[in-house]
Amino acid sequence: MTIGMRAIGCLAAAALLAATGCGGDSDDTQVQDQKIEINVFWWGGEKRAEMTEQALALYTARHPNVSFKTHWQGNQGYYDNLATQAAGVDGPDLFQIDDNYLTEYAERSVTLDLTPYATSGALDLSKLPDSLAKYGQVGGRQVGVASAENTPAMVYNRTLVRQLNLPEPTVGMTYEQLFTWATQITNATDGKVAGTMDPSADYKALWLWLRAQGKELYAGKQLGFTTADLTAWFQMWQTARDTGAAPAPSVIKEANGGDVTKQLVATGRAATSFMWSNQLPELQGNTKDELALVSYPGDPKGQWARASMYWSAFRGTRHPEVVIDVMNFLVNDPEAGKILGTERGLSPNTDVRKVVSEALTDPTARATIDFENAITPRFGAAPAPPPKGHAKIRSMLTSAAESVQLGRKSPKQAAEEFLNQANGALAT
Repeated sequence: MTIGMRAIGCLAAAALLAATGCGGDSDDTQVQDQKIEINVFWWGGEKRAEMTEQALALYTARHPNVSFKTHWQGNQGYYDNLATQAAGVDGPDLFQIDDNYLTEYAERSVTLDLTPYATSGALDLSKLPDSLAKYGQVGGRQVGVASAENTPAMVYNRTLVRQLNLPEPTVGMTYEQLFTWATQITNATDGKVAGTMDPSADYKALWLWLRAQGKELYAGKQLGFTTADLTAWFQMWQTARDTGAAPAPSVIKEANGGDVTKQLVATGRAATSFMWSNQLPELQGNTKDELALVSYPGDPKGQWARASMYWSAFRGTRHPEVVIDVMNFLVNDPEAGKILGTERGLSPNTDVRKVVSEALTDPTARATIDFENAITPRFGAAPAPPPKGHAKIRSMLTSAAESVQLGRKSPKQAAEEFLNQANGALAT
């Protein structure tokens, strides 16, 4: 019996719970007989679309009464489009979301409360690492389920490092050790390749640096760090630039936007970039040099495995039980897992992850899985998902960091302005 069919058996219990307000008015009383169309919306490229549609086609093959109307687009403008659709009565039944907006959509009651389905077993989270399952909770409610897992990873140019006869970076190295190593690379290449990217504008790099010191990016709906903390962060990277460990501001700026094709480890402008582990295959596709992964500097206990993105359901869906079963299928079914591969990240289900790993032939995808399997046991607990306003905070941090990178403001000035503006943005 497939996981999808087993979950159908749990629908009666879930339906009773749904009637208490966890979903819209359901007409799924004959879910195995009536024709049902589920609207699915996500962002991504053509490869993601092809894989997702193949997985959904497999679900339809097993449940001929269920068909899918799919929509996908690039990341740019996705949330504007999702907000427009969610404001109406016919929002997408099932949609992709990330932690930039998960809390906001949950607090606006756009997302279906998945807690009753997780409790009944219709949505099986038992094979997800506990921290990953909890990372989809907001205010004690399960509002999203990880569609994939990824981890922060410093991607480095292994070919270049070996050519220069330098040691490869290691798990647990300090930032001071990174800068010493990076300066050696800059000097050995006569400044053509900087030793490390400057990620001072990158929220995740800041967050992990804070966690290594026992602090967090957020404390509830406020920032979890002080002006002195952010000043020290900006100052640390200013020193790295001044000593040649990191490149010039003009080089750094091109990578601050996050575009994978412009990351310095792929363009050859730096020996490292601070990325997510699942981005290794795309980065590798942009360079002939061999790239490799290591954790960010600092104690790995301050780092965590996160949901690269989630599946959430629209609160107003007319078919909550079927939507939950589709979600359960995408997360837990081994055949679906093999189709979806590692494009979104590693399967959140640890059993499915093993099946996918055995079927992989792409060496960079295998390297991603091997890295995550090796490093995640050394990670700490995941924090709560970011609060509403996180997307604004990310943008404001980039602006503040660039003002320091370009010499327009001192680290302290930029930090003071950021904290004043950021706490105000989180309070609205």
